[in-house]
Amino acid sequence: MLLLHLTDVDENRWANAYREALGDYPVVRRGDDFDPADIEYIFVWKPKPDAFDGLTGLKAVLSLGAGVDALLKHPNLPDAPIVRFVDDQLSQQMTDYVVAHVTMHHRRFTRFAADQKARAWRQFYPPISSETNVGIMGLGVLGQDAARRLSALDFTVRGWSRSPKSIEGVACFSGPEQFDDFLSETDILVDLLPLTPDTTGILNMDTFRKLRRGVLEDGPVIINAARGGHQREADIVAALTDGTLGAASLDVFEIEPLPQDSPLWALDNCFITPHIAAISNPKTGVRYFSQVVNEHRAGKPLINVVDRDRGY
Repeated sequence: MLLLHLTDVDENRWANAYREALGDYPVVRRGDDFDPADIEYIFVWKPKPDAFDGLTGLKAVLSLGAGVDALLKHPNLPDAPIVRFVDDQLSQQMTDYVVAHVTMHHRRFTRFAADQKARAWRQFYPPISSETNVGIMGLGVLGQDAARRLSALDFTVRGWSRSPKSIEGVACFSGPEQFDDFLSETDILVDLLPLTPDTTGILNMDTFRKLRRGVLEDGPVIINAARGGHQREADIVAALTDGTLGAASLDVFEIEPLPQDSPLWALDNCFITPHIAAISNPKTGVRYFSQVVNEHRAGKPLINVVDRDRGY
């Protein structure tokens, strides 16, 4: 039996799609009449404190989100494998977001938006893409897809990850010992890291000061489409104000929704989006997890299982 436990999501829509996809295999929602001991799989998003109560027969936790950092912090998370969502459409959405903001900042839309507001005709020619270095933090499925697309647009792409990676056309760095070298030649810094104790607060003033200066006239740029826990927003405000950073695009925040009194709202060189860079949808999500359930029930191993020690 599959149990859905979804918060801030249209749970009924997902349930109907799962029932159609899984046929005779029972699918239940919170509030339905069922024995918790009969639940073999639970599909979760922002689970409540009692989400796993009584699930003594649980075989796997299926996470709607690609990131599982919040799930791993659940006080009653059972000792069952966690399967994360890996989907081509999700990757494409994230890459679309990254490419849009990289190209926007490369072409210095911040400056031209200010000039338009001031009705000032000031011609300025940004560097060509091959002279602009984009550094991607996080070279998992999402990071690698974004790196390939940016490389195809002739940007010079660099990547940094916890463990060594090899990606054609991308200068790859790994580990804390190579982090400063990675930053030193990066003009536009893109964050696609998982949130772990090692990456918490990584977008801070010390990091910003190590980025390359001189190629983008107004200063280096950061783009965070990963996790709000990566950024120190007070540092971002200071860096955008004192010129350490030329601009920023932020899709995630320390507190969401972003509080009305956050100074980020008022900064002309900060582009804010409400955590919409990549959104899971029922069609692809149900197809993916239905296959996971059917194959696991047939005796095949689970795919894309989270390494709890690493946090992703």
